[in-house]
Amino acid sequence: MAMFCRSAASLLKPVHFLPSALAVVRQSSSGGQYQYILVDKKGEKKNVGFIQLNRPKALNALCDGLMLEVGKALDIFEQDTEVGAVVITGSDKAFAAGADIKEMQNKTFQECILGNFLAHWNKVATVRKPVIAAVNGFALGGGCELAMMCDIIYAGEKAQFGQPEILLGTIPGAGGTQRLTRAVGKSLAMEMVLTGDRISAQEAKQSGLVSKVFPVDQLVSEAVKCGEKIASNSKLISALAKEVVNAAFELTLTEGNRFEKRLFHATFATEDRKEGMTAFVEKRKADFQDK
Repeated sequence: MAMFCRSAASLLKPVHFLPSALAVVRQSSSGGQYQYILVDKKGEKKNVGFIQLNRPKALNALCDGLMLEVGKALDIFEQDTEVGAVVITGSDKAFAAGADIKEMQNKTFQECILGNFLAHWNKVATVRKPVIAAVNGFALGGGCELAMMCDIIYAGEKAQFGQPEILLGTIPGAGGTQRLTRAVGKSLAMEMVLTGDRISAQEAKQSGLVSKVFPVDQLVSEAVKCGEKIASNSKLISALAKEVVNAAFELTLTEGNRFEKRLFHATFATEDRKEGMTAFVEKRKADFQDK
């Protein structure tokens, strides 16, 4: 939740919008739709939603306006039938160096309680389509929490992850203590939260926080490739699979297995399950219709 890096990041390259993008998304290229993010559709079939955090001078510090815009972009991609996955990234220097401390510095306890401060940040974790975080540079505090809200984390080889809120006299407030502990275990999570120390991309992979590490200049393209692979499957079935995996963190093993079995059975009511198995038997590529 904290922002700890204060040096200015290099300006991000502008994203060029393509005719196939949604009209509301196209507005972002001229600044009409978004102030803090850049939005596009990537991949050969333009089936991967793409959100780039764009506050370079603040190292992509997560102000409230930025997170509201991320939520708005995710809502658009949720409704876009062409999009099967979403990639969220920042710059080469910082995914997000934390929450905007200046914005929260003078908040009172009453304001936090009555306004349910940071509650809407969880939007990233509740969308039905798979979300991939492509993390280069700093992912600290809120930046680390944002990455962990995503379903898959790919890291650049120079990425750094941390929850340094303790150094500001507070604690993580957007899932840092909960998701980090589930990802890396109690001992490492406790060490990171209590000391504010960072871990490298390599340590993050070894601990299970990220799934793959890539050279900095290949990270985003690899994340998009993963998104394309996911988007080539049935969007309907992908949503069910994501729901079941996430349920593993909430349910007992017995309850989780029962829930998995029910959704597995439910796939037999879909055209895509029938098409997938028929294509396998006929030794051809499946043509999913998301039905």
